[in-house]
Amino acid sequence: MNKTFILVFISLLFGVNTSSKAQQFVESMDGTPNLERHQITLNLIGFRYELGLFKNVSISSSLAPGLATYEEGYSFGLAWHTRLRYYHNFKKRYNFGMKVIGNSANYIGPARTVFWEPLQLANNLDDIGEFSLAFYGGVYGWQRTNKKGFNTTFEVGVGYYDGLAVESGFGPLLNFTFGWVPTNRSSKKTIKVN
Repeated sequence: MNKTFILVFISLLFGVNTSSKAQQFVESMDGTPNLERHQITLNLIGFRYELGLFKNVSISSSLAPGLATYEEGYSFGLAWHTRLRYYHNFKKRYNFGMKVIGNSANYIGPARTVFWEPLQLANNLDDIGEFSLAFYGGVYGWQRTNKKGFNTTFEVGVGYYDGLAVESGFGPLLNFTFGWVPTNRSSKKTIKVN
């Protein structure tokens, strides 16, 4: 009896494990696919990891170029970006037959970006030695991934810049990346949940 139970348990575990790896996303009750569960993007400079939490919500973290412009000046260079993204037109794009592969949609959400002085290419901030600048605010973003995996992301936001060894203030944030998503997009299987 124990051997039969163990064999059934192992076969169920193996069957569930292999089928879940073969599926990239699952359709919801209304037929709209969910976001990618895990997506890694290799940018020309930097990288991004995005984790799909819910049907239209993901969280992402990346190291990519960013431009901080606020009352005290500007800083341009590599920055650490963290985002909570709500994709507001995912279903609309899918219903119109547009590609949603690689989380191709527009999003809005809270954002945090940290700029460190050693990673900055240019700035005109009046600093005393090494500085750090943290952006807290909201962004509106546009992300597209084509069939070959090439990804473009553009973000614009506004918020508060909290400076360490530089002045703090309010201002906009610009972020643009071009990269490649190295996942297998051709083997996507769509499963409808009743």
